[in-house]
Amino acid sequence: MKIEVISCLKDNYSYLIIDEKIKKTCVIDPSESEPIINFLEKNNLKLNYILNTHHHYDHVGGNSELKKKYNSIVVGFKGDSKRIPEIDIMLEDGEIWKEENFEAKIIHIPGHTLGHICFYFYNENNLFTGDTLFSLGCGRIFEGTYEQMFLSLEKIKKLPPETKIYCGHEYTLQNSKFCITYDNKNKNLIKKIKEINEKIKDNQPTIPSTLKDELKNNIFLRSDDENIKTNLNISNSSSLETFSKLRDLKDNF
Repeated sequence: MKIEVISCLKDNYSYLIIDEKIKKTCVIDPSESEPIINFLEKNNLKLNYILNTHHHYDHVGGNSELKKKYNSIVVGFKGDSKRIPEIDIMLEDGEIWKEENFEAKIIHIPGHTLGHICFYFYNENNLFTGDTLFSLGCGRIFEGTYEQMFLSLEKIKKLPPETKIYCGHEYTLQNSKFCITYDNKNKNLIKKIKEINEKIKDNQPTIPSTLKDELKNNIFLRSDDENIKTNLNISNSSSLETFSKLRDLKDNF
């Protein structure tokens, strides 16, 4: 499987998964149709499946036009069936979606929205996290609770460390500034920030990250770290309380 990172809107990423042997394709979270169509036409490909992590417009905005043009099949979460445009296949938490050589486990990860899911292509160790887990960040909590978001991230943390993380936005540089503010002794993070700046300078995406990298550097996955708790002046807090404090601070960063 080949993955193409497609820049959309201002800072969104959509992803084309291409089975090069049989020329079948999926798109994850098409924010808009035009950049997807341009790539497909240039490479003489059609779009077979549209996979949505959640219902926000900047993740489903291209659904209708792409489905109309390519007769694509739209796949999403059963609980969000009334909010995802043109949905055909409705999946539940823990279900395996398998078509052709595409095979992914559905993991329900509420918090950002109540119906948010990620697609875990376990054979290739690729995880499409939408707006739940970003590189060095996590999504704002719009519909869910702090606890739901915390537990969703805990689910992701249990996946294999080598899992590649494909998220919905290019927020990594700004996220890194927040992480280093409250995790300033993290040598891995200092090294990571240098790498991020080099990629940005070269106009390269900072995505994908790896779960191993995120566990070392993403402050939202490190809410049990004593140094971070000390920096927040909440040394005796639980991991959930620390996470909630961090999320509040990030909202106003």
